[in-house]
Amino acid sequence: MRIERRYTTADQSPYAAIDFQLTTSEIRNPDGSVVFRLENVEVPEFWSQVASDVLAQKYFRKAGVASRLKKVEEETVPSWLWRSVPDADALAALPESERVGGEHSAKQVFDRLAGCWTYWGWKGSYFTSEDDARAFYDELRFMLAKQMVAPNSPQWFNTGLHWAYGIDGPGQGHFYVDWKTGKLTKSKSSYEHPQPHACFIQGVDDDLVNEGGIMDLWVREARLFKYGSGTGSNFSRLRGEGEKLSGGGRSSGLMSFLKIGDRAAGAIKSGGTTRRAAKMVVVDADHPDIETYIDWKVKEEQKVAALVTGSKINQKHLKAIMKACVNCEGSGDDCFDPEKNPALRREIKFARRAMVQDNLIKRVMQFAKQGYTDISFDTYDTDWDRKRTSRSPARTPTTRCRSRTISCARWKPTATGI
Repeated sequence: MRIERRYTTADQSPYAAIDFQLTTSEIRNPDGSVVFRLENVEVPEFWSQVASDVLAQKYFRKAGVASRLKKVEEETVPSWLWRSVPDADALAALPESERVGGEHSAKQVFDRLAGCWTYWGWKGSYFTSEDDARAFYDELRFMLAKQMVAPNSPQWFNTGLHWAYGIDGPGQGHFYVDWKTGKLTKSKSSYEHPQPHACFIQGVDDDLVNEGGIMDLWVREARLFKYGSGTGSNFSRLRGEGEKLSGGGRSSGLMSFLKIGDRAAGAIKSGGTTRRAAKMVVVDADHPDIETYIDWKVKEEQKVAALVTGSKINQKHLKAIMKACVNCEGSGDDCFDPEKNPALRREIKFARRAMVQDNLIKRVMQFAKQGYTDISFDTYDTDWDRKRTSRSPARTPTTRCRSRTISCARWKPTATGI
């Protein structure tokens, strides 16, 4: 394969004509708290902040990059293309905190991607000459920096980590085609032959635990999600709810298994720390559970709406009940008796009218009787960029308690009592 230089010059850095700058990338919660922050990120000067953030937050290797590296000699590979490994002697001379870190420059990422591709190409005898291999390496680095080309996400995540930094680990069940034999081979390494492909279509049989079955699919999906890939499957082979099983029982149905797969995918930070796994589910129109499948998302959105509204209604009325107990000036336990505390009786009436459960009402009254002055009740919202629950602040608590749904704050006892 001959490679013609179009943007670079031999014996000159491909970055020579590109200006780079240092920038800062961060992610903040709506309340202003910092989720992620990385300073002194080196990127091409013309890159937008969005492009810089994607690289820093998604594609930089965050850990395991040794600060001192050495080349591994290979007789059949040009010296400029030798792979690198941590230099144990040089690292030993550094403070422990400075020995290992993460990527911080776009050049590091461009170098490891293009370098690894060139290394693989050289190993496979793709190039006509060494000059063609060098041109391939330089041209790709230039085009990556200029945003003229870009690979898929798993390539950014995984490719070149072994070649550039000597990062590796045990095999994860992936396979690759051996370029020497042409045979499918199970990888013994996580990153020497990484999983850099974008999306997969996987089959699933109507079987619970055997290979190719339902539970085996979750394992296969997790293997792909972990390295940043997406996956899709047609689940029409699974029996519908109530259909007979060979053992004499009845199937729990397609939807029960789809929900397991959705939760598993949502739990995996695909390829890094901030990406949800990409998962596609297909069901044929003639499947017995097709209507339930179509209504699935609608009903889940209705559940979310009910959670959001119900949690805020609960919080409003339970706080009002606590306030009615705390602000009462009655004697003894009169403040906690609806028959003797009109304000409490009124708030309980309003709460029941709003469908607040009696067990929550009684629990708040018990907390108030024990000396607690405020509660913090979980509430929900529909902001996709926020945590699932939020807490109302308690009033200067000095002691906290926890039940399954309510936390509360207590006055600090004084010498004369509460």
